[in-house]
Amino acid sequence: MPIVNGYAAPAAGAPLQPFSFERRELRDDDVDIAIHYCGVCHSDIHQARDEWGGSMFPMVPGHEIAGVVTAVGKAVTKFKVGDRVGVGCFVDSCTKCKTRDVDNEQYMAGLIQTYNSLEADGVTPTFGGYSSRIAVKEGYVLSIPDSLPLDAAAPLLCAGITLYSPLKHWKVGPGKKVAIVGLGGLGHMGVKLAHAMGAEVTVLSQTLNKEADGKRMGADHFFATSDLQTFVDLQGYFDVIINTVGASIDWTDYLNLLALDGSMVLVGIPESPAPVHAFALVGGRRSLSGSMIGSIKETQEMLDFCGEHGIVSDIELIKIQDINEAYERVVRSDVRFRFVIDMSSLEAA
Repeated sequence: MPIVNGYAAPAAGAPLQPFSFERRELRDDDVDIAIHYCGVCHSDIHQARDEWGGSMFPMVPGHEIAGVVTAVGKAVTKFKVGDRVGVGCFVDSCTKCKTRDVDNEQYMAGLIQTYNSLEADGVTPTFGGYSSRIAVKEGYVLSIPDSLPLDAAAPLLCAGITLYSPLKHWKVGPGKKVAIVGLGGLGHMGVKLAHAMGAEVTVLSQTLNKEADGKRMGADHFFATSDLQTFVDLQGYFDVIINTVGASIDWTDYLNLLALDGSMVLVGIPESPAPVHAFALVGGRRSLSGSMIGSIKETQEMLDFCGEHGIVSDIELIKIQDINEAYERVVRSDVRFRFVIDMSSLEAA
């Protein structure tokens, strides 16, 4: 089996370091991909530090993969050598399900994550995109539009679809008022996508420090949540609120900003449970829900939408050797707005 170079966390909380490992031989339905870029997601940090529990080590993180096809199995029909492609958060699904729901496969019991998971054999660990190459089933490979630069397109494979899916599901578009809570790696994608969908977009951020960025990305309004008057002035205003922050906040305060039949959707994952006052829900027939990435079908739809509208992530390109410093900066919210690793730097690792 081919030997691949990458970076791995050897144990929970340990600094990432160079790591060589075996990738599988190309199967008939596989696409072999040279990884050019890989985005750095906050969930990479949570899992590398075992903050959610269940992490497996050594771990090669990375599920925002952008690269070029170098070989295809003999049964592959959708891709050819030289195609620009991406791989997102999962590389297989529904091995435990009698039927496969292609519109909701990210919620199926048999989901196999791009890293920190086991392949269908239940033994072989999956290793992610902080590496030089990967072989993936054709059905889990995505086409990246030629109009999008590969480096800035990489975060679309997680951050992009994480926001696109709930915006689409809750029918955000012209005439709808949507609030994006937090303007970080997830939130800035939500602003760009909701604006392109035609909605009235408001950013709710702790301070006004990023107001210029938010307006540049398409926000119509920008409010500081540290100002308590914000929660008075905006009561009952929004049809949809997408909460992208991972910090613990008072969800009840935000639920009260929803109009009748409004929905607040969680895509950020706090480490601890948060209480909710029932009257904030029943008083306006409001709902509190959650959303997790998207199906392969929906992710391709999102990429095509971004290609049509020229939407990519705002990125800071880094070398793989700087990954541990980048992790610390993500935790400090010191990035505008997404780190992407230039995997050609592996050659110098």
